[in-house]
Amino acid sequence: MRLLLLLVLVMTPVGCERAAAERAGNLIAAKVNGIAISVQEVRGARQPSLAQALEKVIDRELLVQRALQEGLDRDPRVAEAIEEARRKALADAWVDRQAAAALENGRAADGEVRAFYSENPALFAERRIYRLTLSQPAEVLPLAWLPRLARMKPGESAAFPSALGVAQVELVQVEEAPLAQAQAAPLIEQFLAGKKRLEVAAAEVKRLRESARIEYIGEFKAR
Repeated sequence: MRLLLLLVLVMTPVGCERAAAERAGNLIAAKVNGIAISVQEVRGARQPSLAQALEKVIDRELLVQRALQEGLDRDPRVAEAIEEARRKALADAWVDRQAAAALENGRAADGEVRAFYSENPALFAERRIYRLTLSQPAEVLPLAWLPRLARMKPGESAAFPSALGVAQVELVQVEEAPLAQAQAAPLIEQFLAGKKRLEVAAAEVKRLRESARIEYIGEFKAR
């Protein structure tokens, strides 16, 4: 069964505590200007360590509070996005619950497991590891890959860091495909706009952290 991780940003008034996090003190990882951050939120942040995850959630909470102060939750487009996320979360949760109810104790029966194994030999009994190549223009590849790729020759392969861990990439062919400045302009503008967005967010988080009351709780207190 496919497990779905539901990460939904729900904006609530800054003066309100998150009810779920307040049910028990040991479920709270930190407080940001009085707003509780639950351990569950931290564990769902998908960062290399809990400490990094907590800081990521704190940064998001600071930006959420700032957005609420400026009334962005009343912006029609933002309200629509929040409602869409809420509806998707509810629909996915219902499907997950129904799927779990159809299984024995939330898991497939042994007979079903054996049957699926037998019916799919290519996935299991006759499973193979396939080396796949990537065929992508430079602008859609991670920038960190490009210097190394430029030094590689056709037929060579190398491991590159990726969002899923490591990507094994074989360079099959190199084709020169230059772009004139006019052609490249839209791509450059998109890149710079994204870079500026990250810079603005980082600067605002830094400023907000300097004036925020951040209290680490429980296992997160000893830092």
